[in-house]
Amino acid sequence: MTKAPGKHYREGISVFELGDMFPTEDSAREWFESVVWPKGRVCPRCGCTDTKVAAKTSGLPYYCRGCHEAFSVKICTALEKSKVPLRKWVFAIFLEMTSPKGVSSMKLHRDIKVTQKTAWFMLNRIREAWAGEAEEVFKVPVKVDETYVGGKRKNMSKAKQREQKEAGAGRGTVGKTAVPSVKYHDTNQIAAKVVQSTDAPTRQGFVEGHTAPDAKVYSDEVAAYDSMDREHEWVNHSVGEYVREMPHTNGMESFWSMLKRGFQGVYHKMSAKHLQRYVDKFAGRHNIREVGTMKQMQEVVTRMVGKRLMYRDLIADNGLSSGARS
Repeated sequence: MTKAPGKHYREGISVFELGDMFPTEDSAREWFESVVWPKGRVCPRCGCTDTKVAAKTSGLPYYCRGCHEAFSVKICTALEKSKVPLRKWVFAIFLEMTSPKGVSSMKLHRDIKVTQKTAWFMLNRIREAWAGEAEEVFKVPVKVDETYVGGKRKNMSKAKQREQKEAGAGRGTVGKTAVPSVKYHDTNQIAAKVVQSTDAPTRQGFVEGHTAPDAKVYSDEVAAYDSMDREHEWVNHSVGEYVREMPHTNGMESFWSMLKRGFQGVYHKMSAKHLQRYVDKFAGRHNIREVGTMKQMQEVVTRMVGKRLMYRDLIADNGLSSGARS
């Protein structure tokens, strides 16, 4: 029997099946409630279980007898104050999780019939669900690697090219944002973080912050990792060495490849301002890639709890280039 392509053993869901599962807004609401409140309805503000169906005049479906506030399943999650129907949120999460390279706001706005601005905000809220994914501490051998994300100089405006030339900037990684990562050897889990500096203290601080003191670290020949407070081995890519028994970083290359394919083929630009959300999303999806589609969607909704992303914060100036929406 010929092996099926990809991760054929995962339990997938077709668009037709998804439509049958969520034919109405009520069906979507019930699903969200079952994920957010697996043990029954709970007030998201005070944690009280003494709740009831609210009066229609309240504007929200439930009422808490503890804090005397009306609430819905959106309250205290990344969906709070969203006017988009929950059924459309279901389809947005499905499309984002089943598109290996991601989905652009231009495509999403056409697929679920919302404005491009709304689609962009929705996608950023979904990515926000993965915030904190990079906080895990790895206690066994890890592989360390990094990549640089940004456009090519030839595609920059003449003014930007002139600015870099006058500043004496070279080629390669100049003007790009560094993203180091660690990969857990046994389970292939990944943590990645956008950094604003590529000096040794920053790189080592990232690795040491994500590994136990006795964890062994494998990397390439980048000198910045040499003085880490960890047992360290490396391979020398500059002389064509990529695998030497255990030391290698090959597993990281496939992760970076997927991120960059999304960058080039879907988003076309990942600005430094929003880059961490893209990185968190790709790392988070990589870490749950073995489970079925519905479980992936449930994981996103679960992670949305306690996460807020206001539009004013999304567009606020954080000192980094924002670029175009994608």
